[in-house]
Amino acid sequence: MEDIEDLLAGGSGGAPPGFRLPLNAVGINPKTNKSKRSSSKQDEITGSNRDSLAPPSLKIPGTQSDSEYMAGQLTAFGYALTEVPEDADLWLINTNVSYMRDCCSCTVKSPSQSAMSTLITRGRSGKKPLVIAGCVPQGSRDLKELEGVSVVGVQQIDRVVEIVEETLKGHEVRLLNRKTLPALDLPKVRRNNFIEILPINVGCLGACTYCKTKHARGHLGSYTVDSLVERVRTVISQGVKEIWLSSEDTGAYGRDIGVNLPILLNAIVKELPSDRSTMLRIGMTNPPFILEHLKEIAAVLRHPCVYTFLHVPVQSGSDSVLTAMNREYTSGEFRTVVDTLTELVPGMQIATDIICGFPGETDEDFSETVGLIKDYKFAQVHISQFYPRPGTPAAKMKKVQSKIVKQRSRELTCVFEAFAPYTGMEGKEERIWITEIATDGVHLVGHTKGYIQVLVTGPESMLGTSAIARITSVGRWSVFGEVIETLSSANVETQSREEEKKPPCSSVAVTCETCACSAESCGEEKSGEACNISGDISIQDQSTRGLLGWFMRRRDYYKAQGKSEKEVEEEKQKLVSHSHWGFIDKALVCGVFISSLTILVLFISIASRALLRQ
Repeated sequence: MEDIEDLLAGGSGGAPPGFRLPLNAVGINPKTNKSKRSSSKQDEITGSNRDSLAPPSLKIPGTQSDSEYMAGQLTAFGYALTEVPEDADLWLINTNVSYMRDCCSCTVKSPSQSAMSTLITRGRSGKKPLVIAGCVPQGSRDLKELEGVSVVGVQQIDRVVEIVEETLKGHEVRLLNRKTLPALDLPKVRRNNFIEILPINVGCLGACTYCKTKHARGHLGSYTVDSLVERVRTVISQGVKEIWLSSEDTGAYGRDIGVNLPILLNAIVKELPSDRSTMLRIGMTNPPFILEHLKEIAAVLRHPCVYTFLHVPVQSGSDSVLTAMNREYTSGEFRTVVDTLTELVPGMQIATDIICGFPGETDEDFSETVGLIKDYKFAQVHISQFYPRPGTPAAKMKKVQSKIVKQRSRELTCVFEAFAPYTGMEGKEERIWITEIATDGVHLVGHTKGYIQVLVTGPESMLGTSAIARITSVGRWSVFGEVIETLSSANVETQSREEEKKPPCSSVAVTCETCACSAESCGEEKSGEACNISGDISIQDQSTRGLLGWFMRRRDYYKAQGKSEKEVEEEKQKLVSHSHWGFIDKALVCGVFISSLTILVLFISIASRALLRQ
């Protein structure tokens, strides 16, 4: 399967280490024999554990629960998945994007539909049967590009096997009618074996004039607290180390069933292990609904097993633009959310979104947006240009000139990129949770409790562990560190008790990893990280295997990238300077030196004998 968000993430190029790169297309091969269906799901999947289909063997965690559920059902029914498009007998294209973004961006911005059209054209030229899933067909079912292909709506993903089978027979199937919510215990293939993406509700209560989410996902529909808590218990028992609560608007949870988000969060945190081996990440929430529960939400964010990070989109700093967008809050109310959480939650980090060039936006309106971003210096801001979606009220509004929109996008991006959010972290020791290999092929990616991305070197066996890292240097998008201690369950409990005794830290709003959009494309939410605490890896293991792991991963990375030997050597020296040299590392170096010396002596001896014979 191919997620549109992955195409868009790869479109900007030059992503910093640890940021998402595009996935290869994952197609569907015919069913295996029924006798083989009892075999391990992983044996029936080609490459499904690589990348957000994610960390154990995947490098980058994913953000799409729908894709994971569809993959799980297909593999459970005997189908094999492949990441080589040409090898697939059918292409299943999921047009959903990250639930961690504001609304359903694939139905908000034209580039997603364009990416879908490109994939459809590729599939047709390769004579591949096509199934299109997600928000685009659900919200725009009459698109010309969807003629002659099968489509499945966002609330029909539990029928994906039926649709695939009929499509392989040459039939065109369209299942777009809404029904009850899909079960949470459907078979699932996680893109990242450490991360459970848990949808808590679908749809939203908003009516933004630029968005088609409600057209695609309908009105709010929430899962019950009991069903979500039971799912949390199940995934923890399966070894999941990070749980993402996903939603078009997390803050609106439960309003259709008589509960609210704080009730759910408090029920979930009671199930999280006390050793902090499983962490919780709260999904995107719009300001209107979280305003009612700021103190309760802050209390949950202070919990040791909850990341102190929240994505709260503002979209504009101008009240007149927010009114035109029908966002149902003011810039002052957004500031109240940020100020309150920053005050009540030590180390709170908040990400936000901005749409540049919304119809009617004046220079004064844009200046208010720039002022808001400068005031808070968010480390993570998703900047996008306005794209009209057919059928939305905003599409009928008078547009801002394209060149002005682009200029504003560039200006805001320059303002944002001028911030240095991580300055001052050098030398600090932070607890991190490590769950993936960075896109540079060298570093492992860990995150602090505040979700700041920390890049460290070490063996792949450190994936899924919790560790203490010393920050050695900082960059614009992340920080670099060295692991000084891995945490076992025993010392985790000791450390937790010590942390509870410490006075609260000052409220510093240092926000997490960042992705600014270019003038042409919208930035994507970065890959998530999971936590795991394990006593399997000793400090000696890290130091002795770190250099070997680096050489192996770096070799494959540069082979793929076509880097020169000089660049390889420069990177090697830079990274080795941060590594611990253990016994095996030293022995290897000594062995290389002795071997080289032996060869030199033999060469001199042979040359001397040759001269004597003459």
